[in-house]
Amino acid sequence: MTRRLGVVVFVIAITGAVGAAVAATGGGSDTSGRAAAKKPLPFEASDLYIETNDTDKDAGLQVFVDAEQWRHFKLLDKNGDTMVDLNTKGKVRRIGLSELFFEASEPSFDELPFSKFKQQFPEGKYRFRGETVGGRKMVGADHLTHVIPDGPKLTFPTKHSSLDPDGFVVTWDRVTKPAGVDIVTYQVIVEQGKREFSMYLPGDATSGTIPGEFLEPGTKTAGEVLAREKSGNQTITQFPEGLRTGS
Repeated sequence: MTRRLGVVVFVIAITGAVGAAVAATGGGSDTSGRAAAKKPLPFEASDLYIETNDTDKDAGLQVFVDAEQWRHFKLLDKNGDTMVDLNTKGKVRRIGLSELFFEASEPSFDELPFSKFKQQFPEGKYRFRGETVGGRKMVGADHLTHVIPDGPKLTFPTKHSSLDPDGFVVTWDRVTKPAGVDIVTYQVIVEQGKREFSMYLPGDATSGTIPGEFLEPGTKTAGEVLAREKSGNQTITQFPEGLRTGS
């Protein structure tokens, strides 16, 4: 499946209420310095994890943060060195951003063996830092681990499977390795052209039903099952290539 590599997605919440608040505060600046002196605000979400593709044999680092009206974001590694430093400018700086997701590029294990990948991003506490449009500091952290779940073993569909356009059930064996792994969520994604169907299932699930309402007969069908470990690390197994729904 097509993966989003090296993509930065900004979700900007611009509402009349926000605009009024910005105007009332003179564009979000706090000349008194009182906002900056307050206790730092925690990010609503600060997630750092590794996504591995068991089919394509590659891995990448993914980051998600969420907070209201921030103008500066920084990610620090376990040693306190800056990995990412983002600043807003112009009108966006006045109203701020909310969500941020980005994903590092994913070289294959032939190009960058997984052992070296883990050396580049060692286990430990990574810190998130930011600043609101009013100048108040923001903080967060996440602990990156190298507990990487095995990819789910698909039992349907397999190579040469026939996919019923009236609906079919994706099945897999539960992920139990490596020792100590704790799967909290499975995600099933099916794509037909530009259309996508996605569902999240509990960690003890071994199947997910794709409804006929989504499917189009005689159409090339791609998909994947993703196992997410309690650490946040996740591993993908893709459907075999060349599958189609029946006519």
